[in-house]
Amino acid sequence: MKNPITYELLHVDKNSGARRGVVHTPHGDIQTPIFMPVGTQATVKSLTPEELKEEVKAQIILSNTYHLYLRPGHKLVEEAGGLHEFMKWDKPILTDCGGFQVFSLSDLRTISEEGVEFKSHLDGSKHFFSPEKVMEIENSLGADIIMSFDECVEYPASYEYTKQSMERTTRWAIRCKEAHKKPDKQGLFGIIQGGFYEDLRKQSAEDLIRMDFPGYAIGGISVGEPKEEFLKMLRYTAPLMPEDKPRYLMGVGTPDYLIEAAIAGIDMCDCVLPTRIARNRNSTYIKGKGSSKKSNLRKGFWNA
Repeated sequence: MKNPITYELLHVDKNSGARRGVVHTPHGDIQTPIFMPVGTQATVKSLTPEELKEEVKAQIILSNTYHLYLRPGHKLVEEAGGLHEFMKWDKPILTDCGGFQVFSLSDLRTISEEGVEFKSHLDGSKHFFSPEKVMEIENSLGADIIMSFDECVEYPASYEYTKQSMERTTRWAIRCKEAHKKPDKQGLFGIIQGGFYEDLRKQSAEDLIRMDFPGYAIGGISVGEPKEEFLKMLRYTAPLMPEDKPRYLMGVGTPDYLIEAAIAGIDMCDCVLPTRIARNRNSTYIKGKGSSKKSNLRKGFWNA
């Protein structure tokens, strides 16, 4: 079976690890490194598809599994022909798995081995995400790149809990791969977790690489930690990722972090920050540290 997502490495800077490449997808090629604008609910707010192509020069956009599941519903999107038809976008699309959104619902969710029960931020109704359910949703949405279901751990978190969470994320990745119904049309990426513990990041990367996903992401950083902690874990984890597959750093959008990511050898990044700041003309919420920053980032997430 031919993999729908492949990566062509063009050049690596020997001094820094920064690299140039091309991600080949069913809806076109992506020149990397690339920033992906976020269309949370199948639209990048304030921009038309034409503006994204002609003005922003966007090569790929990201949509959100959690939000699209709640409204208008993944089955409705599937009936409309999938996300590409639904939003009139003929270039590549990536859908996240909802893991970060569940993380943001810390007061409204319960995590178990089977999955996560949570209450909708819209109306308080109860829902359940398992790896199998997330794959059903992402298969219905029809994006070129889909993400395995993970648990995003808060900062700070104990070593014991982070280890349990990382190992559960690995087990969920196995279940996602088994439940993925369209492996010839959609590339499923694994998400490396392990918080801010190098040995756990290493174990997570090794476990996922053995599963031979077509691409890999770093999750669970840029969640409110000091910048030096972010950089330390980014620079440690990126070289652990396969050289011949796309490397995706999730949830990063400020210029300094994007540059650091590219220097570290990351190919893809996404974040709601650029469009939210542009709409609101206010960037003060990204200046905080620690818990205050997490709170502000969550506010930005829900309003994205």
